[in-house]
Amino acid sequence: MKTFFLFFLFFISFNLMAQPPQGIHWNKAGNTVFTVQDNNIVATQFPAMESSTLISAAELTPTGATEPLAVRNFFFSNDEKKLLIYTNSKKVWRYDTRGDYWVLNLINKKLTKLGKGRPASSLMFAKFSPNGNKVAYVCEHNIYVEDLNTNAIKALTTDGNYFLINGTFDWAYEEEFFCRDGFRWSPDGAKIAYWQINAKNTRNYLMINNTDSSYPFIKPVEYPIAGQAPSPFKIGVVEIATAKTKWMQIPTDPVLQSYVPRMEWANNNKELILQHLNRKQNVSDILLCNIKTGQPKTIYHETDSAWIDILALWDEDYSYGGWDWLNNGDAFLWASEKDGWRHLYSIRKNGKSELKITNGNYDVMGISAIDQKNGYVYFLASPFNATQKYLYRTKLDGTGTAERLSPENQNGFHEYAVSPTALFAEHIFSNHYTPFVREWISLPNHQGLDGNLVNTAIAQADPANSNVQFFKIKNKDGIEMDGWKVMPEHFDSTKKYPVVFYVYTEPWGQNVKDEYGIAHNFLYNGNMSKDGYIYISIDNRGTPVPKGREWRKCIYRKIGRLNISDQADAASQILQWPYVDTSRIAVWGWSGGGSATQNLMFQYPNIYKTGIAVAGVASQFTYDNIYQERYMGLPQEDSADFVAGSPITYAKNLQGHLLLIHGTGDDNVHYQNMELLVNKLVKYGKQFDMMSYPNRTHSISEEPGTREHLIHLYTRYLQQYCLPGPR
Repeated sequence: MKTFFLFFLFFISFNLMAQPPQGIHWNKAGNTVFTVQDNNIVATQFPAMESSTLISAAELTPTGATEPLAVRNFFFSNDEKKLLIYTNSKKVWRYDTRGDYWVLNLINKKLTKLGKGRPASSLMFAKFSPNGNKVAYVCEHNIYVEDLNTNAIKALTTDGNYFLINGTFDWAYEEEFFCRDGFRWSPDGAKIAYWQINAKNTRNYLMINNTDSSYPFIKPVEYPIAGQAPSPFKIGVVEIATAKTKWMQIPTDPVLQSYVPRMEWANNNKELILQHLNRKQNVSDILLCNIKTGQPKTIYHETDSAWIDILALWDEDYSYGGWDWLNNGDAFLWASEKDGWRHLYSIRKNGKSELKITNGNYDVMGISAIDQKNGYVYFLASPFNATQKYLYRTKLDGTGTAERLSPENQNGFHEYAVSPTALFAEHIFSNHYTPFVREWISLPNHQGLDGNLVNTAIAQADPANSNVQFFKIKNKDGIEMDGWKVMPEHFDSTKKYPVVFYVYTEPWGQNVKDEYGIAHNFLYNGNMSKDGYIYISIDNRGTPVPKGREWRKCIYRKIGRLNISDQADAASQILQWPYVDTSRIAVWGWSGGGSATQNLMFQYPNIYKTGIAVAGVASQFTYDNIYQERYMGLPQEDSADFVAGSPITYAKNLQGHLLLIHGTGDDNVHYQNMELLVNKLVKYGKQFDMMSYPNRTHSISEEPGTREHLIHLYTRYLQQYCLPGPR
């Protein structure tokens, strides 16, 4: 139920990620970066910033072809003598993780396509073996290895099918754990460890396609809803030579089942390290598995009265593989909120001790780099302003205080792609009045290498040209929440103006950030400020804001109640502003924000007069188990909470104007939610409006004209029922 439109920056580290979004790639020394420019692969050396063509478009043109390969992504072998090229990509659920792979020998310039005889665009997550002589990949639910010297292809698994998934994942793991690449080469290249997901007992959601043929047909999606057991996993280790798999003996609840969202080799050829979560995701064990016996042992155990955050919330770079090893594999870096803040710890692999590395009343927002040579970890945090983000570093031995590296004059939102040796970085900066600026810097002094681009942009930007204002407002318990507002042009305090609230409110969305364009309404056809609207967004408790564990996790088992009451508390105060027209109050949101919009319209009809809910979850019983149970518990134990948090429960209270929008092909928040809510509204005689987009997914973006139609629909409805302009 995460918002699809959140702005994400993907920084791809050297040879770590097999996910296709094209990014920058560092060499091992961390002083050269490789990018695709005009169908060439260009190398830029630091600190001189000298660029040269490493691989020309001609070298990327297959024999007999007239055009070079359209490079979606590329990966070097460990010896940097071969290049793996990803192209002709196709979408699998959210991302285009299926396509064609080619290998370019950088010595003799021979270009070879992998997967001979396999269907076009059917290979996934191809990776070089450690010695660069083989490539492994997933194709149609099985794992294959291809010898680059002989081009012989060998199946390492043969039992894979739609329900038995080897080397990748089902819908729920992919969506909620960000697990897509499901296999790992051993350091010696003799074995591959992999996930197997058994979805044979997971029921399908049946989405009906009424438009692509004369007769409707069904598109099934294996999708475990809240209350259903997840698809069971296995972790196996397959020998390349024999194609025989040894299964790890990981304990699990035979009824409730459990999860393994992370797995890697334990910095050796004999053990795997993995994170094992119970069904409720409030107990986490780090296990070491002996691959010879298959037996695990627990080296780190953690519990939380709410839930334990997954990797993507504190180390997004490793969503496609990797583990932060320290001291030659004797320890590893881990994050925990057990002291009330998200901090980093060094955990000994023998399980006998741990060391707290970061200290203070702040949250680690992400790990940027580990510089073991000089004894530092680089991380993102914002101790004093939860709407901003900065680069810090601190000693790996836990001594001293964190040092802010982002310049003091650069207040706003920073992102970094730090080189493996932490000497250089790509730096992207913006704030609400400074457009996004990209520059290359040296570290730790944070000096620009291609000019002083960020400081120049800040100096040229005028805060007065931005109509975004940040403010703070308290809920009824006195807890302060951050918000932004955009006031109408030519504002006249003696007149009354309509207010439009933009909401998300759930644990996967922070709306209030000090970055450029944050208050732009991408569905409004025009300029809300010029048209005379006050546009507002507020981050309530439970949103993933860096304000500590209690802020984020007090929403446990209270989604649809606590977040909604916080929003209503803020809105009721805003209605007291003398220039607010209380008869023209609108709210809108998408996905979790669509759910919040429905709840606000139904639970607080005296406040919100117009609502536009896009792709909302009307009943929490219909959403996937990983997300909904993480934040709400198990419905078989806590069904009253699910009922109390679901908009459908309060549908009878609707008084204002409500527009429901949904794609019938939404594999995330299924169209069933629309029809369940429609039935309830009809039952209680409530008039409303609705728009169904045939076969569109959660993004409602497919097919020509879709986004334009949606924008016009949204704008017309808002202007019709929440009239713009002062009175």
